[in-house]
Amino acid sequence: MHIVLHQPQIPPNTGNSIRLCANIGATLHLIHPLGFSIDDKHLRRAGLDYRERAVIREWASFDDWRAEYPSNRVLAASKRGTTRYDTISYRSDDALLFGCETAGLPAERLKAADAVIFMPMRPGNRSLNLSNSVAVVAFEAWRQLGFT
Repeated sequence: MHIVLHQPQIPPNTGNSIRLCANIGATLHLIHPLGFSIDDKHLRRAGLDYRERAVIREWASFDDWRAEYPSNRVLAASKRGTTRYDTISYRSDDALLFGCETAGLPAERLKAADAVIFMPMRPGNRSLNLSNSVAVVAFEAWRQLGFT
């Protein structure tokens, strides 16, 4: 499984995602520009010692990432999604794409995705935290894949 964070801005969210990826065996892809240095102390604190246990790849752009993974299905997470995250049949090579905390995913990323998924929220709420969203979707995918 691939977790792709498109231009994340808040170090602790990325740190939490590093820890998650280490624990479920997913590869974490970080699409630049990042809103922090990968060596940021807040990133290290949130990821603790899991950075050494996680597979992390950095990419100059989404297009560079896509050129390396042209056949992977891209499931983009957005509050504007049309497919509830738990109704997808996940595959082990899926790329779960999440946008930055302040702006979400650009329209062209949503349009090019194989599916745009969403997580239900109570009416009137704006959004979920990025690392929480990653955890919810990734664990559903991992559950469907038999936790392997």
